[in-house]
Amino acid sequence: MDLPPLSYHASLEGQWDEEEDPEEIETVLKVVPPAYHQYLDLFSKVKAEKLPSHCACDRHIKLEGLLPPKALSQFQILKEAFTTAPILSHFNPSLPNIVETDAPDYALGAILSQVNDSGKHPIEFDRRKLLPAGLNYEIHDKELLGIVWALKCWRGFLLSLSNPFEVFTEQSSLQYFISSKVFTPCQAHWAEFLSEFHFTITYRPGRLATVPDALSCRDNM
Repeated sequence: MDLPPLSYHASLEGQWDEEEDPEEIETVLKVVPPAYHQYLDLFSKVKAEKLPSHCACDRHIKLEGLLPPKALSQFQILKEAFTTAPILSHFNPSLPNIVETDAPDYALGAILSQVNDSGKHPIEFDRRKLLPAGLNYEIHDKELLGIVWALKCWRGFLLSLSNPFEVFTEQSSLQYFISSKVFTPCQAHWAEFLSEFHFTITYRPGRLATVPDALSCRDNM
């Protein structure tokens, strides 16, 4: 398989030639890193290490010499992950949909999944740091913000559904948010947005929310 944009060659079996031209490596270094966390649920478990900014003067250079052993190992793990399950599947509006969110003290993490004959399968992962205002929210509002943010991310998918989707949260009180009668100004704004969607909120203990927890982990932001 020829990959001219990166100026290197990989076999059909996905073999990576560990001897590369320094100019070709420099081309790769200049590419803006893609957001892998949107595609791989294990991304949060692999702390990526940057390639060094310099290349050797030799015509060919081995990745073992260019990369620290840990970084080389992580490169192989990510390469394997992109060619094996679980990777993202295409969105199918006829399948049941699940949104899982987590909002600890400093970040938001979410995953959109669908349930098919083989079980639950990821459609997309996402995460972001909390803005300064969000850092001051009470835990109830942080978790609610996580739901609002996730639904904004996948609004194009979720608004088209004819059947209700399910949202899992670690905050049990949010199960009754939609039916509440009293809101703060911020909550009222969120409630108006959420009213556009047809969904139910289900409480799930934090110990069971492994994927959204990993996406919002401080070490991975």
